[in-house]
Amino acid sequence: MTIIQSIILGIVQGLTELLPISSSAHLFLIPWIFNWEVPESFDVALHFGTLLAIGIFFFKDWIELIVGRI
Repeated sequence: MTIIQSIILGIVQGLTELLPISSSAHLFLIPWIFNWEVPESFDVALHFGTLLAIGIFFFKDWIELIVGRI
């Protein structure tokens, strides 16, 4: 897997994660269309990165919910 392939899959993951579609389908379809070999560990890494990004983005809101300000 090349850096360019990783960047493309990362962009696709970032753009489609919050849409109401399967978060794994596009990670299957893009490599299938372009005949790329993508290890399953990369899928896990992309999903973890998305979880981390969303956690950081909404951290302040979650703290306010826990404390009870909202």
